[in-house]
Amino acid sequence: MAIHTDTLERIAVTDAHEGPVFAADEGALYFTSLPAEGRAAIRRLDLASREVTTVVEDANRANGMTIDGEDRLIVCEQGGFETPARITRLDRATGRRETLVEAFEGRPLSSPNDVVVAADGAVWFTDPSYGHLQGFRPAPQLPDAIYRWADGRLEVVARGFDKPNGVAFSPDERTLYVTDSGTAEVIALGPGGRRRFAATDLPDGIKVDAAGRVYVSASTGVQVFSPDGDALGEIPVPGAVNFARGRPGLLFITTDTAVWAAELGA
Repeated sequence: MAIHTDTLERIAVTDAHEGPVFAADEGALYFTSLPAEGRAAIRRLDLASREVTTVVEDANRANGMTIDGEDRLIVCEQGGFETPARITRLDRATGRRETLVEAFEGRPLSSPNDVVVAADGAVWFTDPSYGHLQGFRPAPQLPDAIYRWADGRLEVVARGFDKPNGVAFSPDERTLYVTDSGTAEVIALGPGGRRRFAATDLPDGIKVDAAGRVYVSASTGVQVFSPDGDALGEIPVPGAVNFARGRPGLLFITTDTAVWAAELGA
């Protein structure tokens, strides 16, 4: 079934870059800002008033984010030369931040990019070497990879990517979808092994809806694919970096300069 956009509205002009997360209990969207002067902030958009406020001014070059089962923000912090790259947990009510993991087998993470929390509470994240390539992290000591953190233990899920970026589960969590920005592909890791799911231009953010449709941000907007990899349509927002699902049928899209809301129809 084809996807089309019923309405598309720019709801905020702001430096919304990465990690958009819809917090239904607050009627708010959290996101990380465009890095400036060596740092990035975590900001909050009130969807009723459309006011943008800053939650964490210097969030250690925060990038991707998600919410865990206890409504806390899980944040990919890319780090710098003086601060470690790490996965942290932020209590939205108190503002308290704690580090979950920052190294694998004694070697520091490179620059975590995107994260998803599974139903069992495990934290899955990508760790590409963008920090070094972009000049704000030391040379990597680990290959680009996908990791799983649970019960204080970190394990490698998969390697062999160019630049693993966005990450998302299928509804049954049997398949993990990964955007590889280096090869312009979406890779599926599942019961049948590793396979190329789709190709797209500048893939970054990725999400999957309850019907198994896969949404991928690209240079021209957010592209939508069936569970079999067939193209179903596109939400035309040029420069789309990442996006978050709101209530059913609604997407919030970040473009570095604004936040857009797209109401979808089928």
